[in-house]
Amino acid sequence: MGVSAEQGMTEVPPGHVTLSDRRTRRSWVVELAPFRMAVYPVTQALYAEVTGRRPSSAQGSRLPVEGVSWRDAVRFCNGLSRAHGFASAYRLEAGGEGVGWDTAAGGYRLPTEAEWEYACRAGTSGPRYGPLDDIAWYRGNSDERIHDVGGKQPNPWGLYDMLGNAWEWCWDLYDPEVYGSYRVLRGGGWFDEHWSCRASVRRRSHPTFRVEDVGFRLAQSVVD
Repeated sequence: MGVSAEQGMTEVPPGHVTLSDRRTRRSWVVELAPFRMAVYPVTQALYAEVTGRRPSSAQGSRLPVEGVSWRDAVRFCNGLSRAHGFASAYRLEAGGEGVGWDTAAGGYRLPTEAEWEYACRAGTSGPRYGPLDDIAWYRGNSDERIHDVGGKQPNPWGLYDMLGNAWEWCWDLYDPEVYGSYRVLRGGGWFDEHWSCRASVRRRSHPTFRVEDVGFRLAQSVVD
């Protein structure tokens, strides 16, 4: 099993990003340590290699896996970590909803919302890291279908499909005061209008829901 061959991880330098909440009209700066981010979203081939399952509506080895819940993504991260000899990043409560994150573990995990936006922007300051038609599959150019990963131009840090094609799960709770356990989605998808495919756009979903335009991307902490 080779995530380096199937996915590829790139080093993301330390830095900071400003996040905002439209409901509370609050903005805050998050300082980030260096981490690793997958060059592509998790593909159906890699997901099947680890789990033996192909849950996606559209089938294709290099298509992003979709139709996976947040909890599915967490379990996948642990499974791939075990296969590669890394300590699992997540602790799953038996029969319960709780998931804990061991931040000292070197295993694969979901990016935090701050890591995701920082990596998406890749040092750029606008709503997107390039012209939308050049970098993303969205409603205006997708023929209303999902596409193989890597078909559009990457951002300046070599990350593909950060915008468009499939929304991506992040670790964070969306707004616990209002939405409880709902988790953050980022990036926009193949059926979304152009205004949803921006670095700052947030969406939410319940951690057990499986949606046909929602997948995920791997991150990994840099540990001693």
